[in-house]
Amino acid sequence: MRLRSLLIASTAILALVAGGANAADKAQKQAEIRKATSASLQKFYKKRPALQKEVEAAPGYGIFTTYGVSFIVGGGGGTGLAHDKAANKDYFMNVGKASAGLQVGLAQQDTLIVFKSQEALQKFVDKGWEFGGGGAISAGAGGHTAGGGTGEQTIADAMTYTLTKNGLDVGGALQGAKFWKDKDLN
Repeated sequence: MRLRSLLIASTAILALVAGGANAADKAQKQAEIRKATSASLQKFYKKRPALQKEVEAAPGYGIFTTYGVSFIVGGGGGTGLAHDKAANKDYFMNVGKASAGLQVGLAQQDTLIVFKSQEALQKFVDKGWEFGGGGAISAGAGGHTAGGGTGEQTIADAMTYTLTKNGLDVGGALQGAKFWKDKDLN
């Protein structure tokens, strides 16, 4: 009987410790994403100072760091967050990208999405799709964009801006991206 009680107590203690470790791990990951997105925002503001006023006036924004490879077809993924100013809430999100066209690249990029309406922000958080096409030559090294290295695109009631932090992207392609809430971090 004592052995059974000891096993039950041990199991309960391990469950509490594991739950606490998961909460600490979750908080640490959230803090890392917040730190990375804050640094990315500062790079956008330095490259294009008018963006700071645009972000401040918007009901919300999303900022993501992605890594990708392309040669005719491409793919990539990353993490980031969407910030809802009215609710003062961050939605931790993942992104996956795919593309096809005349392109060659290996790059780490930051993407900033500035929402023009609360409805557009909520639709993005709930559904998360973006589709578009474009062409650019962009390069970056050591976290700094070289040459043009920036792009912008209008999506449903939002503006999207991109900086290449490291790597090279050359060409034009049809591309799609899927953004979704990270179930472990929200």
